[in-house]
Amino acid sequence: MPSSPIAFLVVVVLASGAATAQSHSMPSGLGVRHIEIPTESTEATPTPEVQISPRVSTTFEFDSALAPAKVVLEGEKRFSLVDLGRSTLRLVPSEQLLPGERLRLTVRFQDGSVPFGGTFVLIANPARAERLVEVWRQPRTAESYQQEAKEARAEAQQCHEENARLRTEQQGPGGLAGLLVNGFIQDEEGVVAKLLRVNIEVRQHPGNALRALRAWSYRAPVRVAVAVKLDSPDAENPWTAEGASLVSKSGTSLKILTVWQEPPISRDSFGRVVVEAEATPDAAQGPFTLKLWGSGGLRTITLSGVTFP
Repeated sequence: MPSSPIAFLVVVVLASGAATAQSHSMPSGLGVRHIEIPTESTEATPTPEVQISPRVSTTFEFDSALAPAKVVLEGEKRFSLVDLGRSTLRLVPSEQLLPGERLRLTVRFQDGSVPFGGTFVLIANPARAERLVEVWRQPRTAESYQQEAKEARAEAQQCHEENARLRTEQQGPGGLAGLLVNGFIQDEEGVVAKLLRVNIEVRQHPGNALRALRAWSYRAPVRVAVAVKLDSPDAENPWTAEGASLVSKSGTSLKILTVWQEPPISRDSFGRVVVEAEATPDAAQGPFTLKLWGSGGLRTITLSGVTFP
């Protein structure tokens, strides 16, 4: 094992291009969601489910004016922002919302025409958040379908570019040569490391599934990374990182490239998790909140106050 955090990061950056069981390329977000409310609903009609995440904004846009007094949000106190407009509803869940929780949202329209309103199930998921949900009461226009097709093509192009990047990194040389070829080190600019003092600079949130012992942050010309040493009080259920997010104080999420972990973490063995993200020097300013989650988005770990050198 490398003898220093910097050496460890170099190994992880190089390993991130290889195909390993614990290396993940994370999606940057979800596109626009379109929901049509049927004129007539039966018990067999499924209730639309919408993914939401703590500190991430989800906005509903309706094609009809809402009746404010008849908009009911279950667990409203666990949202840091509920902004109701004439035909919009913006929601920002707080950290109190636990992964897997299901909350019901019911809306009614002002004009009293059929359909009178709609019901949605909000599902807390730290890995996925639907930023914009367009709700159609009337049949959708041709322009709406064309826009959806355009967004689908854009997402497919993004996946194509991501696959091309991964193939390039896998085919490149290893060692320091690989860092230079892939642009992780540019001329005199290398990897800068910073020790993050746990419980002083970095704060652990109540209810974390694991305890952070030490943490480091790193900055390269076009990427940043966070390495966290963890231990678990649960010997019977070893923990493996399934995903991660890095969200700024303003709510901006960095694009996660890799989540790398040593063997599963249990009470009998410490473990280290490294999260790598795409970020220019300007994009990685100010404190970030690092969130890690295990299988199915459960057993989460939240660390706030993460900064980069």
